[in-house]
Amino acid sequence: MEGILALSGGVGGAKLASGLAQIVPPSELLIVANTGDDFRHLGVPVSPDLDSVMYALAGLSDDIRGWGRSGETWHCMETLTSLGAPDWFQLGDRDLATHIVRNQALLSGRSLTEATAELCQRLGVRHQLVPMSDQSVATTVHTDRGAMAFQHYFVREQCNPLLQSVSFEGAEDATYNSRIDDFLIDYGAALVVICPSNPMLSIDPILALPKMRTLLENRPVMAVSPIVGGNAIKGPAAKIMGELGLPVSAVGIAEYYQGLVDVMVIDRVDEPLASNIEALGMKVCVTDTLMTTSEKKRQLAQYMLEFVHYFDH
Repeated sequence: MEGILALSGGVGGAKLASGLAQIVPPSELLIVANTGDDFRHLGVPVSPDLDSVMYALAGLSDDIRGWGRSGETWHCMETLTSLGAPDWFQLGDRDLATHIVRNQALLSGRSLTEATAELCQRLGVRHQLVPMSDQSVATTVHTDRGAMAFQHYFVREQCNPLLQSVSFEGAEDATYNSRIDDFLIDYGAALVVICPSNPMLSIDPILALPKMRTLLENRPVMAVSPIVGGNAIKGPAAKIMGELGLPVSAVGIAEYYQGLVDVMVIDRVDEPLASNIEALGMKVCVTDTLMTTSEKKRQLAQYMLEFVHYFDH
């Protein structure tokens, strides 16, 4: 099977993307990042998921904090705070430089795709990373405290409000990134990999783009569960699933993706759930999914591709 189209959110998706990048040639991997989280803060455009993947591919991500760049300093943020600027969303000095360069590119008329490509090139990233769309799509979280922009819910409110539903403002008028069509022309039998990102907040914005789901339904799709042993590896996925009435387990993830995903990748601790997932019409790949080191990221990616290759022949 040639060509891999990976759909990614932030931290978990970035880890698997870096694992895939270790074993897949640059021309054969296209990573599509969620931009529903994007917003403008302190005058600059911030693309959290795009940047998480970009930093991971460049070997610059802060694996201890789980987001942003390693070796970060905070002098600008500290000064801004002392001057009365909002400090609920932290931007490190190195990270802020990324947003300033992106802002310059966008103001000069370049698209987000072009700006991302320029940043990747300057950071030494050889694999293809693109935003899901060059049009603005804003994830809005509807809660018991009213509607909130994603970052207000996720960062400022620490996901504490009770989530009732999620919508994606502007998605119906946006188009998915044209680089996806270009990639699929070259690799018609491309495998689609849904990274272990939050299905409701990180993957659904991508799938909400017109014709995107239809495009994927005609191809083999493999998804990695972000829920291991009934808990989210990172972020609020477990909390949100419970609030939406979904089983907080790998089975709940499989049910959410039913009709789209052909192969579910689950952790060894969830192996007893394999038969329940198979009953939904999916194949199940059981392996270690906790990507705590660079080698474990590579091993997960390698095992996934070997699993698909076995069933493809």
